[in-house]
Order: sequence, then C-alpha cells, then structure tokens
Amino acid sequence: MNAERLYDLVLFGATGFTGGLTADYLAAHAPAQLRWALAGRNRGKLEQVRQRLAAIDARWAQLSLLTVDVEDQPAVRAMAASTRIVATTVGPYARHGEALVAACAQAGTDYLDLTGEPGFVDAMWLKYHARAVESGARLVHSCGFDSIPHDLGAWFTVQQLPSDEPLRIEGIVRVNGGFSAGTYHSAIEAFAHLRRDQRVAARRRAQDRASDQREVHSLAARIHHDRELGAWLVPLPTIDAQVVRRSARALDCYGPDFSYAHYVQIRKLSSVGILLGGVTGLLVAAQLPPTRWWLLARKRSGEGPDAGQRARSRFSVRFRGRSLGPQARSVTCEVRGGDPGYTETAKMLAESALCLAFDTLPACAGQVTTAQAMGAALVARLQRAGITFEVLDGAGARP
Repeated sequence: MNAERLYDLVLFGATGFTGGLTADYLAAHAPAQLRWALAGRNRGKLEQVRQRLAAIDARWAQLSLLTVDVEDQPAVRAMAASTRIVATTVGPYARHGEALVAACAQAGTDYLDLTGEPGFVDAMWLKYHARAVESGARLVHSCGFDSIPHDLGAWFTVQQLPSDEPLRIEGIVRVNGGFSAGTYHSAIEAFAHLRRDQRVAARRRAQDRASDQREVHSLAARIHHDRELGAWLVPLPTIDAQVVRRSARALDCYGPDFSYAHYVQIRKLSSVGILLGGVTGLLVAAQLPPTRWWLLARKRSGEGPDAGQRARSRFSVRFRGRSLGPQARSVTCEVRGGDPGYTETAKMLAESALCLAFDTLPACAGQVTTAQAMGAALVARLQRAGITFEVLDGAGARP
C-alpha cells in the first residue's frame, strides 16, 4: 500500500443506483485493510449509504465521506490526489467524466469507470493518455458489463489457442436482463453525437497506428442464422469489440494476426426486425434536442430494478475461436453471470478496484484495457465471485 495517499480507493457516485450496489459489494467483500471512502455531491445521501454499509459490516460505520461535485474541478483534483484508485459511476461520462480523468492522469491515480461511450474513450486517449503514461496512472474504462465479459472472455479464449498463429474469434452475446439508466443515457448521447465521435475516432486511429504491434482486424459480420445455436446473430456495434481489438494490439498472446466479430443472439427473426427498427428510431430521435431530452427522461439515473427482478436476469457470452496455421486448433468458451446491467456490473467494478489495490499485475500505464491491466488476476477474482469462465469444447489450455 502507498502510505503517502490517504486512501486506497474512492468510490465516486456512491449515492446512485449502480454506485450504491458497488458500495454494498465492497462493504461485504473488501478486506479490512482497504482504506476507502465514498464520494458524491450530497452529504446527506452519503451518510445514508454509510449507515446502510455499517449494517452490512460494522467496520464501515466511520467510513470517510467526501463531498465532491463533478463540476467543482479543484475538489475533483483534491479527491484524485488523495487516493491510489478512483472508481466512478457518474455518467454519462461524455458530460461528467473528463475532469476526473484529467485529475487522475495528472496525479498518477488509477481510474476506473463503467462507460460504454466510444467517443468519450477516444477523446480521453487523445487528451490524457500521454500524461497518464508519464505519471504512471492506469486509465481503465468500461469495467462493467461494458466491457469486461467481452474483453476478458476473448482474452480467456486466446489462452486456449497457439500464440504464434493467426487467430479468429467470434463473440456472441445473450442477455435477458435490462440495461442500467447509465447505459441507456450513454447510448442516447452516443447516437446524438455520432458524427462528432466518428471524427474523434479517426483522429485517434491516425495517432495510435504507429503503436500497433500486430495485424488486428474486424471480421466481416452480417445478420445470419446460426444452425449450431438455432438463433439469429446480429452484428453488435457496441464499444465491446473495440476494447477487444485494443487488447489484441497491446498483448503478444493474441498472435501475429487477430480478427474479431461481435454479435447479439436473437431467437426469432421477427425480434431481429423489432431490434433494428427500435435502434433506427432511437438514432433518428436522438438527433433532435426535444426528442433526445424526452428519451433521456424515460429512464432516470439513480433508479433501477428491485432485487427480485435482478435475480431473474442472466447473461452469457460465447466465444468461438480458431487458429489458422499448422496447429489449426479450434475452441469454444463461455462467460456467464447474473444480472448484467446492475448486479454483475457493480461486482465487476468493485473487483477491478480490489484487483488494482491488492494484486500483483503487469507493469503498464496510460489508457489500458482490463485485459492489459489486470488479465489473469481479474479473471481469477471474477471466478471466485461467481462469474463463470469456461472452456466448453476444443483445444484446451495453451501448451
């Protein structure tokens, strides 16, 4: 532990719905030596959260509370300088996240969030990656259902295949749980600023191309019926595939040539049409401020399903991988868990924070992925916490 910092971890946004679930998880699972604090803009609500955590474990009755508004940049900088790690649930991140990323990059403080906003991630790389490399900060975005099961699931699959041959992997997502208000708001914001985000992505690609260590591509993806699964596969243009490909660019284990395709699994063809129509409608409606604000008001931050609803929700991500070369192996792996939008997302964020705080990890700095920053250590933590990483059939462990 770094005795020069007052805290090991600050949870920012602890009074929100997902932030509260993350706080609850930490209260139940954090080791006694963790020096942590809750942060948010409303002192009264923070005190209520602390009281709830003390009922989970009396050790947290005197847990430190930091009153910080995301718009108060001096307070944000002071918070970042006081701790080794900040985990934030305050989104949409394109509106509320930059000040904290900047403060962590400057202070050499590790940063974790739950963003599914590609434009935000690209913009933060352009602005703060270089400074974080200098300060030693690890800026790790997308530490919930966006995008840990996909990033670490692809990493886990790669471990079963030869590292000296071209690799091809498909990720296939199946969910029956709802998305959080934060994820919904992030999607609407991303739709609204699609052209701007495309320009930012192009700037990042132009600057980041020199750092590529291998060939990394998107597999050609199309809507099609999969006989093995008895379902329709629809290309899923979320941040998850981008994160997988960034891990592949950074890590040698992904082979000399890596390609990835990302799908959502849908049972009925009629549901495919409904999905595509709904996404198209949201995309169009998000372009106009009045309809955008109406959409954002449909799901309020801080609200979420009750424990019974969350207990009925599940997710799985199946990975079908193969190597192209003399060894020509193939493997099918799967990552499974409970409620993706809330319960498991809170678990993933909390375990990521504990992993950075306590585990022996690869040396890295700057904007990095979960596979790059934590890899095997975080997979082991998540397995112990009840999220399944399993080889269903195929190659077995890499020799």
